[in-house]
Amino acid sequence: MPPAPGPDLIAIPGPSPVPARVLAAAHRASPDIYADELAQLNLQVMDQLKRLAGTRAHLAPYIGNGHAGWEAASANMFAPGDLALVLTHGHFGRSWAEMTEGLGVTVERLDFGAAAPDPARLAERLARDPEGRIRAVMVCQTDTATATLADIPALRAAMGDHPALLVVDAIASLGCAPMKMDEWGVDVLIAASQKGLMTLPGTVFVWFSDKAAARGRTALTSPWWDWHLRAQSDALWRWWGGTPPVQQIYALAEALTMILDEEGLEAVWRRHARLAQATWAAVDAWGTAGAVRLSVAEAAARAPAVTAVTLPGADALRAWTVRECGVTLGVGLGAPDPTGALRIAHMGHCNAGVLLGTLGAIEAGLTALDIPHGRGALEAAAASIARSA
Repeated sequence: MPPAPGPDLIAIPGPSPVPARVLAAAHRASPDIYADELAQLNLQVMDQLKRLAGTRAHLAPYIGNGHAGWEAASANMFAPGDLALVLTHGHFGRSWAEMTEGLGVTVERLDFGAAAPDPARLAERLARDPEGRIRAVMVCQTDTATATLADIPALRAAMGDHPALLVVDAIASLGCAPMKMDEWGVDVLIAASQKGLMTLPGTVFVWFSDKAAARGRTALTSPWWDWHLRAQSDALWRWWGGTPPVQQIYALAEALTMILDEEGLEAVWRRHARLAQATWAAVDAWGTAGAVRLSVAEAAARAPAVTAVTLPGADALRAWTVRECGVTLGVGLGAPDPTGALRIAHMGHCNAGVLLGTLGAIEAGLTALDIPHGRGALEAAAASIARSA
């Protein structure tokens, strides 16, 4: 049977839906890349990205995805044999640790399963490092697989006077959850274009503090990864290590204007929190009968951009919603039983109407497939949205 007619609804946690305005901004022929217009627009985007991250720190953009951002940061922070402490609370934290290890960095993991990293455990570990061998503490603000949110200010406080850099992967959280890089004492921040930034995949950004910059180049810092060459550049091509991603720059300028200047960043954060709470209300209602449940039990540890759900028959449900409703849900990436888990994204270009459509498709699928579930989920989600209006 062909997919359901009509527009598709994508509810996966990245790449997230791109607004028509952003697509239109990218849909243009390339201008003269040596003229001043594009150079000035690029500088505008760099300023907007700093506002988004809450920082005046240095910023190095790269052509690539989130994994490229990981490697860019590591190539500037570490020399082979340096010690990194990675706080893992899901698939992406573990993948980040493996990539860092592959560069010749010694990696120690503090694993928290699918729970939020515990600041007390971090403090205890750093207390056993009086020589300051740990070069950096690395953590995902949101691990997209588990949909768990780390408390970055609490982790920073737990570090006390330890000299390690605090390095945060905000790929699935920037533009969705609060991030105040300077106020919170984050030294290195990594994010990409395809999630909360509502833009096409293909660009990644690394913000870094003076403390991080002071390390200078190491044996891992090739000219391509060197963040100093990009952040201190005086020419457009240097920002990007060559030909700039022209259409992406126009798209980013449009998306960031929508976020920062039209809706407003704090309003964006409130919208994401509102959509998340409505999703949780629906899942809680489904969970009153059967085995449907939120994968993250503690509300404060749930991400506002994506919700992970344990749901028997999830793979069959995902196939049904695509076929019958044109709604694509996220796979159960990294779950103990991936066939019995899924993720509902509510990140970036998403509103209450879109979310209620997604939840309605899930409700229909649960009923059609005879998956045991409680009633009243859509009413609970609608009531949550009404209360937060």
